[in-house]
Amino acid sequence: MFTRSLVVALATAFLPAALAAQLERVTPAPDDVETRQYDGLAEGPYEDLLIRNVMVLTGHGGPGQGPFDIHIRGNTIESVRGHDPDREVTADRVIEGGDGIYVMPGLMNLHLHLREEELPLDYIFYMQLVTGVTSVGPAEEGRVRDILEAEQDNEILAPRLFPLYGWGSQTDYSPEQLRDTELAPEIAREMIANGVRQVYLNNLAVTPDLFEAAARSIDAAGGVTAIHVQPQHTAVLNAMDAARRGVSMIVHHYGYAESALPRGVQDYPADYRYQDENIRFREAARVWREVGTNPESREFLLNTLVDSLVHFGTVMQPNRATYEANRDIVRAHGLPWHEKYTHKALWDWHLPSPDMHAAFQYDWTSQDEFNWTYMYDLWAKMIFEFNKRGGTVVFGTDDNYQWSTGGFGNIRELQLVLESGMHPLEVLRTAQKNSADFLGEPHLGMIQPGYVADLLVVDGNPAWDFKTLYPFGTIRMDPETREMYRTRGILHTVKDGIVIENGRMLAEIERIVAESWEGAEMDIVRAPFVVGGGGR
Repeated sequence: MFTRSLVVALATAFLPAALAAQLERVTPAPDDVETRQYDGLAEGPYEDLLIRNVMVLTGHGGPGQGPFDIHIRGNTIESVRGHDPDREVTADRVIEGGDGIYVMPGLMNLHLHLREEELPLDYIFYMQLVTGVTSVGPAEEGRVRDILEAEQDNEILAPRLFPLYGWGSQTDYSPEQLRDTELAPEIAREMIANGVRQVYLNNLAVTPDLFEAAARSIDAAGGVTAIHVQPQHTAVLNAMDAARRGVSMIVHHYGYAESALPRGVQDYPADYRYQDENIRFREAARVWREVGTNPESREFLLNTLVDSLVHFGTVMQPNRATYEANRDIVRAHGLPWHEKYTHKALWDWHLPSPDMHAAFQYDWTSQDEFNWTYMYDLWAKMIFEFNKRGGTVVFGTDDNYQWSTGGFGNIRELQLVLESGMHPLEVLRTAQKNSADFLGEPHLGMIQPGYVADLLVVDGNPAWDFKTLYPFGTIRMDPETREMYRTRGILHTVKDGIVIENGRMLAEIERIVAESWEGAEMDIVRAPFVVGGGGR
């Protein structure tokens, strides 16, 4: 009779190629070069790629250095050395820098929603790439299951994919077995053996002992865990409890304020129903006001809780971009990129509706917006204290929800974490070295010899202004002529040594979006502001 361990070992030996590839960390391959072309949007990797005369932000939080020449072979950074304008250039491809051109590591968006099939994957991936993201954590694992191998082999143009999984994913354990704490180590080993990296334990929060068994077992097996502390379970598992019980990371804002209450239950109104998101999200901010206006609770939040999270080694992934609309819904409706870059399917899902997730902004009052503004400020203070005391903050946007168009949300996330008071270089590090370290990727997240060439060539210094990362750049003034001009954004995103022509990719996004809006009918959000739209 086969033991379960032997079955796992045999299964691992005969894994499908896509899952087997996930077991491996991203590896430098300077000599494994097959230069591909991607319909005029990108080309590479090259046997010899040279990026000349650029300033470098390393990705670990240090300041700009340079000017440097960066030599890349295949997918690997071969050398980073001082720029010599007289040095002979013999590379297959040369990217010329110059004054104001910076290179830094690509961003790693650990939490991205792909939504439904109506939102094309190429649109989602291109929006991430043109805004500087070279790795994503897709929340809808099923939408990328069949393309994991193609992405890893660079047969398609996409960011690196590190999907999010639930407890028991990629195994055939029964529901009863998945609830057995004694089986947790076996289940975790099989999951990790079958290619799982990030495991979300949201559904186990109602049974804290099982939650802890799963969290500690996944950690022992070499994976990482996360939780969105859902309001309906905070009575038995809040953020403090989740940290104490071994979860690797807490995402979003939930569970923190609830941990600091002077009682074990949030002050839910009598008509609270978790499935009613209009009420749920209203109360999600109100609990932060209760904590923030109570001196003892506020002290607990910003000191005792923060110290505990740091003590237990719990990582924080804030996801501030996706909730920002709650501070000013009219602003979110009118963001300047919607018409040209927000896909019609995504727009329709954003429209207010009691039946669509994260579309709850109807009967959304000025008081609600104030509560969310207050909550964002207190949440920012908590992030600052956590980072200051040695906690690790990583990067994720939780797009595409709540009027946050995936891609632009990446830059907005950096700006919103900056509101905490962290230094811009620290904020960039959350999306670079911190996120790579969290995923256990020792060759990602920095510009160093021997690292994989996932990097950005930017017109401007992102540490001076994150808006330089927008595809449309940022507005500056020529000090001599006093004329205004726009910077050029990210000139090239380089993923695995493949050089993307960001301007051409942006044009392709425009084409996809324009096609999605053909024949569109008027809706309640646009009607008052479109000539001929019908007013109210």
